[in-house]
Amino acid sequence: MPTRLRFVMLPLAALAALDLGGCRREKRRIEEPPPSGARVASIQVGQLQPGPKLPPSPETSTPYEANAYGISEGQRLYGWFNCVGCHAHGGGAIGPPLMDDIWIYGSDPANVFASIVEGRPNGMPSYRGKIPNYQVWQIVAYVRSLGGLEPKSATPVRDDHLQAKRKGSP
Repeated sequence: MPTRLRFVMLPLAALAALDLGGCRREKRRIEEPPPSGARVASIQVGQLQPGPKLPPSPETSTPYEANAYGISEGQRLYGWFNCVGCHAHGGGAIGPPLMDDIWIYGSDPANVFASIVEGRPNGMPSYRGKIPNYQVWQIVAYVRSLGGLEPKSATPVRDDHLQAKRKGSP
């Protein structure tokens, strides 16, 4: 039986080699031009630009100003949307710190809202259409509380990432 199997396998192997030798590799272009008629999405950036510190303008208010529930929800969303990845827990890392009094685009709630929704050059992504406006306002309230711009009575006492451990637990 092994010799008989050899006579059957040998022609099959030859056919397979011929078949594979006839294959051509597809041609791929490195840069593909967009199809005609396709619209290229442009990045929308607001008029707010970094610059010298201007005299304070009358602040706008947020729907969650001095609202403990809104600030607490903002804290939860801040972690949920991974703001911690760039801004750490307010002290800054890749992104600017949120605990000091130097705010590149201003600390007014409308400016912070615009930064989250529109994004900013050099790293801040746009969350337009990804986060509902009411949740953006909650994040704004929490971010402002990190900088001490919300009343202490409404701000969370501690971060949720600081959790107590029971005795004997790892």
